[in-house]
Amino acid sequence: MKTIEIRNNRSIGYGQPVYIIAEIGINHNGSVEIAKKLISEAAAAGCDAVKFQKRTPELCVPKDQWYLERDTPWGRMTYIDYRHKIEFGKAEYEEIDFHCKLRGIDWFASCWDEEAVDFMETFNTPVYKMASASLTDYSLISKVKSTGKPYILSTGMSTMNEIQATVEKYGTDKLLIAHSTSAYPCPPKELNLKMIQTLQVMYPDVPIGYSGHETGLSPTVTAVALGACFVERHFTLDRAMWGSDHAASVEPQGMQRLVRDIRDFEIALGDGVKKVYESEMSALKRLRRETKQTA
Repeated sequence: MKTIEIRNNRSIGYGQPVYIIAEIGINHNGSVEIAKKLISEAAAAGCDAVKFQKRTPELCVPKDQWYLERDTPWGRMTYIDYRHKIEFGKAEYEEIDFHCKLRGIDWFASCWDEEAVDFMETFNTPVYKMASASLTDYSLISKVKSTGKPYILSTGMSTMNEIQATVEKYGTDKLLIAHSTSAYPCPPKELNLKMIQTLQVMYPDVPIGYSGHETGLSPTVTAVALGACFVERHFTLDRAMWGSDHAASVEPQGMQRLVRDIRDFEIALGDGVKKVYESEMSALKRLRRETKQTA
């Protein structure tokens, strides 16, 4: 089975520890200090990486929505002004880059346009994530492919034909695929976790993972049990915070439990070779009965 190297001594693939991603996205609400708190909490929980989103607002927001007004924590403003308000620039990402290195955690981003890819290349992040909305954005995928970096293709709100067409067009080199359902939060009946195994059969040389938007933790652990090589969950300091993604996010204590449960599962799998453990010897001596075989 194929593995993909993310950085020195860390790969994603079958036989490797599950790569756990805390999706900060825009849950920082435009605050570098909140972003740094989230990074610190993710690192303390044992996550491997945090992920952000990077957009060029003028390219990603349809012009007919630019001047629609909405209520925000900073008062009522146009949608284009709001998008700029929560978008980090060079100075903010330099702080994020330094803080992640300080905490010993990887970071990367979902880029929503080609200019955002050029921006992220200045930080030499180890991997890219294609948001589910970008699965059919061939110009953007081509731009990401041109960097030579591994990339995660998320499959929410996509048909099997669309997934197959994109993989056929770009091949499986440095590709990772994340099963996902793009509902926030996603009801259990729509999680369809068996798709992880379907994708494994379709693409046996591609590490398959899971990007979850459910409430609760057990479906993500179940995804690992079904063979997910990496998992991603939205991450917040408080689900009651203002913003569209907080309600489907995991808080710090929940992330600690999730990482613990995934690592416990990995240990519990063992090696498949039956053995008698030292911890069993006392019970063996006290309880084992043997009946002699007769001729």
